[in-house]
Amino acid sequence: MSHKITFDGNLITPSKVVCVGRNYAEHISELGNEIPTEPVIFLKPNSSVSHEIYCHKNGEIHYEAELSFLIIDGRIAGVGFGLDLTKRLIQSKLKSKGLPWERAKAFDHAAVFSEFVKVDGNIADLHLELNINGELRQSGGCDMMLNKPESLLKEISTFMTLEDGDIIMTGTPKGVGVVREGDLFFGVVSDKNDVLLECKWRVSVI
Repeated sequence: MSHKITFDGNLITPSKVVCVGRNYAEHISELGNEIPTEPVIFLKPNSSVSHEIYCHKNGEIHYEAELSFLIIDGRIAGVGFGLDLTKRLIQSKLKSKGLPWERAKAFDHAAVFSEFVKVDGNIADLHLELNINGELRQSGGCDMMLNKPESLLKEISTFMTLEDGDIIMTGTPKGVGVVREGDLFFGVVSDKNDVLLECKWRVSVI
């Protein structure tokens, strides 16, 4: 069964989610990573797309809030609020051995999305905030990214075909942490002072 997202009231099926790692300097610092010389790219499959947040009885999962862009006709057509869920301990073990991250990043329900709304082409001032249980945990936007969304789109397109409905997740600002059962997540995407969308989730356990 294909998983879908909502864009401007229509259901769309992404063939894949293209994720960008290490795109905010302060997040790179909080995880003790090196600043990359080129964008760090990895994929989440359609089967990871979700509209609910789940934590697991066995194994810790971390949240990473990200501005996420919908691609149509080779351009950025919409923006949504995304959560790149990560099994951090597994990721750390894999990284230490130089192995791929899929076990830590591409599991079911690992890419949680709000609805997507249209953007008019000027995305430089887009910003997101994540509140958990009423407390601000993450805040960041395009102005803080090492690689801006348009340059990421151009770079990804040099080696991979982006089909209509595919999503680019553009990395996370500092403040990542553990997902806990019962947590109330509240996300906002804004353009300067204008709120474009709001979304909320209550964490369940599986």
